[in-house]
Amino acid sequence: MNNKVVVLVGPTASGKTKISVELAKQFNGSIVSADSMQIYRHMDIGTAKPTQAERGGIPHYMMDVISANEDFSVADYVRMADDCVREILSCGRLPFLVGGTGLYVSSFLDHLQFTQAEKDEHYRAFLNQIASEHGANVLKQLLDSVDAEAAEKIHVNNVKRLIRALEIYKTSGLTMTEQNLQSRQTVSPYTFCVIGLYYLDRAQLYERIDRRVDEMFEAGLEQEVRALLHDGIVTPDCNAMQAIGYKQFLPYLRGECDLAEVRERIKTESRHYAKRQLTWLRRDERIQWFAVDDIETDFYGLINKIVKTIENFIKV
Repeated sequence: MNNKVVVLVGPTASGKTKISVELAKQFNGSIVSADSMQIYRHMDIGTAKPTQAERGGIPHYMMDVISANEDFSVADYVRMADDCVREILSCGRLPFLVGGTGLYVSSFLDHLQFTQAEKDEHYRAFLNQIASEHGANVLKQLLDSVDAEAAEKIHVNNVKRLIRALEIYKTSGLTMTEQNLQSRQTVSPYTFCVIGLYYLDRAQLYERIDRRVDEMFEAGLEQEVRALLHDGIVTPDCNAMQAIGYKQFLPYLRGECDLAEVRERIKTESRHYAKRQLTWLRRDERIQWFAVDDIETDFYGLINKIVKTIENFIKV
């Protein structure tokens, strides 16, 4: 078992947390999060970060690792997650990589090695000055002139990312898009059992999403967003605040809509996100899919099916 890793993926609200904790208990495991929002400290309710009680005494890694105003790339995730997996294996435990951020999961599975571009502090300061004096749209236009694909993907409010993309081009002569294409897929030191969760009845998944959003509001999501902004942990234009469950509050806090509209927008965008997650994950032929429609009525029946798959994986 010294190089085996179980990967558990699925759309938001599909039951990954509950299932992974139960599996980790049965296999002496530890959990490495593959969620691009749970990496942020202080952003708990809107990211559906499991509470200590929900973690059931199982060690969790890659949660609360950076501040909401810090840059964090896929390359950072792969490097840090790899360190976590190595640590778990060295302790004689089974790593469970769990989450719904497809890019994080696929990059880890493929053991991507990312090209590192040089930094140019003077150029970075120059671009920051342009953003301050003329607005981020100017940076967006500059990037569009050299790397239209990256410009389309990077939000105009993500000034740090825009600057980094321009800095990469200046220091390497390659666009960010070209650099990503040159990222090398190498042979992974691990063997994987990749388990995917899905619903035969999509309506049931959407009901779970709606219920989760309602529970977030009851748990104090509005108060969390207000505190994050009030304490300066986030700003309205930072990358972390573009996440579902957070950005929808900004019009409300400006007095442009009511709280009921915020709730409905979060539900709608969460459903759309779940569809995008499934589209991404279904392209990966390594995934063994399990229908979880009975998760609430026959939880341990579902667990037993997955346990058998993992047992066969470990035996090989």
